[in-house]
Amino acid sequence: MSKAVMPTPDLSYLNLDSDKALYQLDVAQLVEEALSNGEGSLADTGALAIDTGAFTGRSPKDRFIVDDALTHDAVWWGDINIPFDPDRFDALMGKLTRHLNAADKYYVRDAYACADANYRKTIRVVTESAYQNLFANNLFLRPVEAELGDAPEWTILAAPSFLANPEQDGTRQSNFSILNFTKKIILIGGTGYTGEIKKGIFSVLNFVLPYERNILSMHCSANVGSAGDTAIFFGLSGTGKTTLSADPARGLIGDDEHGWADGSVFNFEGGCYAKCVDLTEEKEPQIFKAIRPGALLENTNYYPGTNTVDFSNIDKTENTRVAYPIHYIDNAVIPSIAPDPKHIFFLTADAFGVLPPISKLTAAQAMFHFISGYTAKVAGTEAGVTEPQLTFSACFGKAFLPLHPTRYAELLGRKMQEHDVKVWLVNTGWSAGVYGVGQRMKLSYTRAMITAALEGTLEKVEYATDPVFGLQMPVSCPEVPSGILNPRNTWTDPHQYDVKANELSQAFIDNFKQFEAFASEEILSALPKVVENTA
Repeated sequence: MSKAVMPTPDLSYLNLDSDKALYQLDVAQLVEEALSNGEGSLADTGALAIDTGAFTGRSPKDRFIVDDALTHDAVWWGDINIPFDPDRFDALMGKLTRHLNAADKYYVRDAYACADANYRKTIRVVTESAYQNLFANNLFLRPVEAELGDAPEWTILAAPSFLANPEQDGTRQSNFSILNFTKKIILIGGTGYTGEIKKGIFSVLNFVLPYERNILSMHCSANVGSAGDTAIFFGLSGTGKTTLSADPARGLIGDDEHGWADGSVFNFEGGCYAKCVDLTEEKEPQIFKAIRPGALLENTNYYPGTNTVDFSNIDKTENTRVAYPIHYIDNAVIPSIAPDPKHIFFLTADAFGVLPPISKLTAAQAMFHFISGYTAKVAGTEAGVTEPQLTFSACFGKAFLPLHPTRYAELLGRKMQEHDVKVWLVNTGWSAGVYGVGQRMKLSYTRAMITAALEGTLEKVEYATDPVFGLQMPVSCPEVPSGILNPRNTWTDPHQYDVKANELSQAFIDNFKQFEAFASEEILSALPKVVENTA
């Protein structure tokens, strides 16, 4: 295949051989390259289907940040942000670039993050595989030709076949993702999982936007109604951010990563990275229809003897994914910017089966639940997770926060107060019992409850107070059986509900001890209780 017409930019700052670079290939060229390289196959929809290899999810324990003068006193160091030596970074980068130079070719793409031009960050993505470059094209924002070629602010080097030597290189094992905020370079090796590329840049923005610009960075999806009523959906992977924001009645701003500046909510990305386990056209028509030429399917399986994807097949992983540009969604907002939000939804997949399917939060409760970030970690999104596990992820994105959670919480609290935002807690997890006993909340019910909140219907109904969590639960909601709105009523044995509710309440209390020192009396008043008899 011939090179793209566009000349390759100067890559000497990376010590890369520019003659081997395939620069800014279009989608058809990248798909042709991937097929020629044996990286994947075409599904019958025209989407490119690939396998990411040994890693089908992120590897948080192998993510590092270079500890230097810029980051030493600013980063929230610990098991999430693991320090890495600057000299070892330089040595490892030298090895990785020599690895790329030894190949016949590699792929280079210029892109950018942040739909609001006031906060744009230019990115150069250098990948060993064509499919990784297609992913970067789909997930990041795409510049016009006149904007190409200039030196980028940030560079990503990604080579799945390059394996680190932990003893020599300072990594935990052969795979790694390392952020260098001073040199503005991200190194990714030993893993073909493309989510490491997008979450690397998300981590970058989670540092520079709050730290340098006082902008709240958010792990959330967002959409907007015809009246300009923006809604934000916080939640970890698997809680429904992508699914619930893809509402045909509302414009999609984005499905995963956003910034909230004064007067605007804007998408960091130019595409969507949707989970597609058990995907059907009936349940999620917008995502289903986005699986077409140019889309990238990851770790899915075909029906035997066909090129038709069996979305129920999770032999490789439950974390099957599809990456596509945002304009594949018919009602996408382009550019992906909207006004300040009117509603915020905290999505949680409660494996205990005790939280209400929807509840209205006070300001204090909103701050408490944002800082807590409770959910059940869904199978497949991280290596080693095979079934839902109770987790507290501060700000619904602890794994991607270089700064202390209080920085993000303070920004959110100020913005909620300034704009009088209504905040809701939505349980997309289990009801009528714990995981394995109860049932997952029906998507149609969750959609109906969110619609009722957005349209103001839930402002006109009566509420009951949950005695353990203090949550305000609506007693009725259009198109939702009233019997499921109070979770205790769904359990065949209410006493067992009480036991599990107290168990989860105690977990909330224990987790929040790490934040008590900075929490106001108002926030502390929102802590749940352990109640002996909730009957």
